[in-house]
Amino acid sequence: MKKHVCDVLVIGSGAGGLSSAVSAAHRNLDVLVVEKEQVFGGTTARSGGWMWVPCNGPAKRAGVEDSPQKARRYLQHEAGDHFDAARVDAFLEAGPKAVEFFEENTALKFDLGPTFADYHPDAPGGMDGGRSIVARPFDGRELKGEISRLRPPLSEITFLGMMIGSGKELLHFFNVTRSPVSAFYVGKLFLKFLRDMAFHGRPMRLMNGNALVARLAKSCFDRNVPIWTGAPVRELLRDEKGAVTGAVVDTKQGAVEVTARKGVVLAAGGFPQDPVRRKALFPHAPAGYEHVSPAPPGNTGDGLRLGEAVGAGIDDTLPNAAAWVPVSRPPRGDGTLGVFPHFVDRSKPGVIAVTRSGRRFVNEANSYHDFCQAMVKSCGEEGEEICAFFIADHRVLRKYGLGYVKPAPVPFRQHIRSGYLSEGATLEALATQIGVDPEQLERTVARFNEHAQKGEDPEFHKGSTSYNRSLGDPEHKPNPCVAPIESGPFYAVKLVVGDLGTFAGLKCDENVRVLDEAGKPIPGLYAAGNDAASIMGGNYPGGGITLGPAITFGYIAARHMSGANS
Repeated sequence: MKKHVCDVLVIGSGAGGLSSAVSAAHRNLDVLVVEKEQVFGGTTARSGGWMWVPCNGPAKRAGVEDSPQKARRYLQHEAGDHFDAARVDAFLEAGPKAVEFFEENTALKFDLGPTFADYHPDAPGGMDGGRSIVARPFDGRELKGEISRLRPPLSEITFLGMMIGSGKELLHFFNVTRSPVSAFYVGKLFLKFLRDMAFHGRPMRLMNGNALVARLAKSCFDRNVPIWTGAPVRELLRDEKGAVTGAVVDTKQGAVEVTARKGVVLAAGGFPQDPVRRKALFPHAPAGYEHVSPAPPGNTGDGLRLGEAVGAGIDDTLPNAAAWVPVSRPPRGDGTLGVFPHFVDRSKPGVIAVTRSGRRFVNEANSYHDFCQAMVKSCGEEGEEICAFFIADHRVLRKYGLGYVKPAPVPFRQHIRSGYLSEGATLEALATQIGVDPEQLERTVARFNEHAQKGEDPEFHKGSTSYNRSLGDPEHKPNPCVAPIESGPFYAVKLVVGDLGTFAGLKCDENVRVLDEAGKPIPGLYAAGNDAASIMGGNYPGGGITLGPAITFGYIAARHMSGANS
């Protein structure tokens, strides 16, 4: 068997793995990254790329007032009985330092989302903005030939393959037919996109999670850190004292025994595509196959299984084993079904969600995690299929779009023909078509409209928080999230439960060391990203609560392996 010796072996190439690798390489450690799939980037490359890090440098420079104590109070409220004080404190202490480190020493640069509110901004310690940052757009040409190995973004959340940023850029796309400024902005981006497709075969203006991975990967390559793709790990290796000393990695050239003198980092992306663990931990997926995930197919829980094989403990006690998001299933050209996560449309005025009973069940503009919990609870009480439907009228559909259906002037009839979008001349006709109680749907819409005329929603208070309003229509008054559903034809899109990553994972301490069943560190073994149990207690406090801890704990792991204190 071939042999390879390094200081640090990182298993997985998402934000957790690459941040560990870059941080360790900066401390003069010899690092190797291995990735089972043929492309690097993991779920991160498909994600929105936001990172939740309180007291981050970009926020401080923008004059945002925050404190670790305030953020700790918020996380304590969010996590409840599952609050892990030691790990939370480590995250709050190291998070700003990690951001500063990446800004000063790597290709990773950040932009602030100042109006990107915490998801429960009115809770103790919550904020109306300033804790979520995103990687600055990146020119993929800087990766040179390695761009071919970068996982592309999730196709369903692009426009013809073009990546679209959040915030002001997204507003330009919504206003493209109503504003000359927006039309010019979008037209310029589209011309650059066409140029890139002609010369490179893919977009080179990388955004969101794709930009985050590209910037971290560029930093790895700048430090001569190799990323082996198509290289799954077969098993971890231990010495006679039980310390993890490396792994056996399968490559195209055969098995390689990798010795890691300082440590092994498990960062393989959790288990969103593992039906066995889903069956055990996802209440809405009793057979393990009812769940739909936009995560890459390779995220099958390898990190957890590798850890368990050497005695690691799993924390599966959290009230939610994953970060839930409502998804819909647009048909693809090859006959398969895509996965579209619903982030923005839930908050738009004139959009409501109902179950098969025809009743609303939630403030649609609340976080996607809260939305899905309410959907599961409501459907369980009604004894119905765990699903819901967005309802909108023709004006709303053409102004904002709905799910995978884009707003005017993009055509939409093909989505009716494919079955993704349902249409009815009346609410009764629509309800009959989608299997919803017609009489109850009409009553629900009538009751909603009665108050929506005044921008009010006394039943669920849509638009009542800064987070609700941040994703509404700022030009719609008086409530950016509420408008009546009035003139047919009417439309519906079916929703089921998906995820943005798993919360259950390997037990770790504040130094990111993996713990055994007795709570003792396993020497030489670390976990970052979704392989580690979430510090959020099964809740979803804000945009980027997976990637913020991922880059922070990757930074901490490298710091600990190098023997440094900061």
